[in-house]
Amino acid sequence: MPNSSNGQAVSARYVAIITDGNGRWAHARGLPPTAGHDAGADTLKARLRDAAELGVQELTVYSFSTENWSRPEAEVDGLIAMMAARIARETPELHAEGVRMRFIGRRDGVPAHLLEQMDRAQALTDANRRITLCIAFNYGGRAEILDAAARFADQRVAQAAESGRARVGGLPSLQSEEDDFSRLLYAPDMHDPELLIRTGKEHRLSNFVLWQAAYSEIVFRDELWPDFSREALVECLREFSECRRNFGGRTQHTPEPHHQTDEGVTTVSRREE
Repeated sequence: MPNSSNGQAVSARYVAIITDGNGRWAHARGLPPTAGHDAGADTLKARLRDAAELGVQELTVYSFSTENWSRPEAEVDGLIAMMAARIARETPELHAEGVRMRFIGRRDGVPAHLLEQMDRAQALTDANRRITLCIAFNYGGRAEILDAAARFADQRVAQAAESGRARVGGLPSLQSEEDDFSRLLYAPDMHDPELLIRTGKEHRLSNFVLWQAAYSEIVFRDELWPDFSREALVECLREFSECRRNFGGRTQHTPEPHHQTDEGVTTVSRREE
C-alpha cells in the first residue's frame, strides 16, 4: 500500500485510464477523427510498455463506450477498422513482450470480424504474465452492473429453487454478496484499479468501471491522450504513492514486498486476491 512504514512510496499495480482527447487532438491539427484515434493507439502502445517497466501489472483502458455508437458513422466505422487492423498486426508483437490481452464489454452489435480478432488475441496471450492489458470496447459501467445484476438474480433464484429455501446457509455477509456479484462482471479476474487516470481536462468518470473504481485514487490530467507521455505517467504514479489508502478504516496495513524502478517509483509484488 502507499506510504509504507519504511518511508518508501509504493506505486500502483492496477491502473485504469480514460483515454480522452483523441478527437480534439485531431481537430486542433485539421485532421479527421480517425487520425486522432490512430495517434491515441500509438500512445497506448508506448505507455503500455512504460507501465510494464514501472511495475504496473494490469492496465485497463477505455477504448469505445456503449454511448460512442452515436458518433458519426464514418468515425465509428473507421475506429472499428483501425481496431481490427491494430489487433491483427500488433498482437504477435505484444505476445512476444509478455502482454496478456483481455477485452471487456458487451459483444452484441460488435462486428463479427472484430470479435474474431479479439478472441484470437485473448487465446494467444492468455498465459502471459508480464502485464495484463484490458481493453474496454462497447463498454459501459452501468451496462456491466445491469448485466451482472441480471445474472446475480438468476443465480439466486436457481439456488433458492435447488435448496427449497430463500437463502442457503442463512443470511450472507455484505462482503460475501459483493464477492459473488463481482464474479459475474465482464472480467471477474480483473483487479479493482488502485489508480484511475483521466486525460483531456474533463473531471468525470464517464460511465467507466463504476463498480471497480469504488476506492480508486483518481488523477485528472490536462493533456489530450495522444500527448500523454511517459513522464506524465510517472507523475501520476508518484501522486498515487503519496496517498494513504485505508478504505474507510484507520488500520495501518503491513507493507508488502517492494522494489525500486529506474524512475524511483517503488512498486509492490502482485498480491493474490
